[in-house]
Amino acid sequence: MIKLRLIINTILVVAVMSTTVVAATTKDELVFANFRDLRDLNPHLYGGELFAQNLLFEGLIYLNQEGTPSPWLAKSWTVSEDGTLYTFKLRDDVEFSDGSKFNAYVVKQNFDALLDNGKRHGWLESIRMMLEVAKRGRDPIRVKDDYTVEIELTNSYFPFLIELGVTRPFRMLSPKCFKDGTTKDGTSCWVGTGSYKLNKHVVDEYSEFIRNDLYYGTKPAIKKILAKVIPDNQARLLALDNGEIDMIYGTNQISAKAFKRFVGKEGFAGILSSPVSTRMMILNTASKNLGDIRVRQALQHLTNRQIISDKIMLGIEAPANTLFARNVPYADIDLPPYSYDTAAAAELLDAAGWKMDGEIRKKDGEPLEVTLSYDSNKVIEGTIAQYLQSVWSKAGIIINLVAEEEQAHRDRLKGGDFDLSFNISWGTPYDPHSFLAGMRNPVYGDYAAQQGLKVKPQLDATILKALEAVDEKERQSHFTWIFETLHREAVYLPLTYERNRAIFSDKVKNVGFNPSQFEIPMERMSLR
Repeated sequence: MIKLRLIINTILVVAVMSTTVVAATTKDELVFANFRDLRDLNPHLYGGELFAQNLLFEGLIYLNQEGTPSPWLAKSWTVSEDGTLYTFKLRDDVEFSDGSKFNAYVVKQNFDALLDNGKRHGWLESIRMMLEVAKRGRDPIRVKDDYTVEIELTNSYFPFLIELGVTRPFRMLSPKCFKDGTTKDGTSCWVGTGSYKLNKHVVDEYSEFIRNDLYYGTKPAIKKILAKVIPDNQARLLALDNGEIDMIYGTNQISAKAFKRFVGKEGFAGILSSPVSTRMMILNTASKNLGDIRVRQALQHLTNRQIISDKIMLGIEAPANTLFARNVPYADIDLPPYSYDTAAAAELLDAAGWKMDGEIRKKDGEPLEVTLSYDSNKVIEGTIAQYLQSVWSKAGIIINLVAEEEQAHRDRLKGGDFDLSFNISWGTPYDPHSFLAGMRNPVYGDYAAQQGLKVKPQLDATILKALEAVDEKERQSHFTWIFETLHREAVYLPLTYERNRAIFSDKVKNVGFNPSQFEIPMERMSLR
């Protein structure tokens, strides 16, 4: 009998130990949901998921929590007095996760690949300036020794270090992944120097990232990250609720209602970032019915931002009266807000010749009709669109809604085939410089939307002056004119100031945010 008890006790101990081992193993894996597949993770292009690119690839510069450029693969740098020559001293202890050595020659190869595909980077003034240096017969990327590299620009450009720190396209790819010495035609692998490496990828199902044992810095606490593809919003929430996943992250994947629900639910938690970008609509000044500034200004007055903040965003995003919040660099200026004022809107529409005819406003027998398009993946945009359709129709305006897949929506914007569309500023650390620079070329919808402005050439020229200005007062003067002009012309209709968000099981610790809302700092997280 005693022997039998000993055997039973031994079995129980083994069982408990086995359970403990299993529990410890599961603590090494973070499971989270994304709404789509990784796609192409080439860090020199823009098709892949940013969270994954941020896990795998690193750049010369790291943007710290305040958005300030800090050492990363470059341990230090100097800038010439005229602001055109940058000299970077590189770390000498870094390897890619495939064992390839990181050095100045690799940096040059990566930058040369970007310049080889320069047309894809029209939003980056720094790329344009490097290409101009090359046209003048000088190599803009010069290796001085194994761990020193120089980068030359044609003009001073104050955002350059910030651009080097964003997720793409300036991050370093292993030379073993290049195709014929470049990356513009694709890559043969996705290998970086980051703290994680991609271990497995099943298209449209899941991706597995594991800790990079060759990582030179502090290794992350979580050994494995499993990113499941769950396109449906409700299915993601159900998966979090039943423990299938540990976390959902990002403004477009978490509605205000879902955030509030999980913050108050036992076993779960949620966090909000400070305001990171502006949720807005972009109004096409070249559109038939929006070419008149009075119509655009009327739509501003017909939009109750407080209602959108309180009822749709449930108070987690504050009303936005200007293109940028005042905490954005150079945007702390006084601009008169477009108050919610239906009488003022009616007066503007009457003055523009759009008179009420029954329940519809008409001019020359034609109804005042516009189309509002949005990305069907973004639930919040659909909700706001339906609200605005209801409200604006009471003012006699016919609003047609078009929801479409993301790429089709992007193509529509780039081609200028829209009246109104949802848009966001690029957020920290891209605002205001990158967002404004993107307006100068037909990269996004901003360029097309501004084609009806008589001041468009002056606007583009002033943006460039602001980016190249060395004197701080001169730079502020240029930015002030830009902000005042866009506000007066009512090209953008601000709605709320976005805040990044995450909901997660309370076993996930150290959940936070990077300056860029498109990155997920899982390398800083841990599991209880």
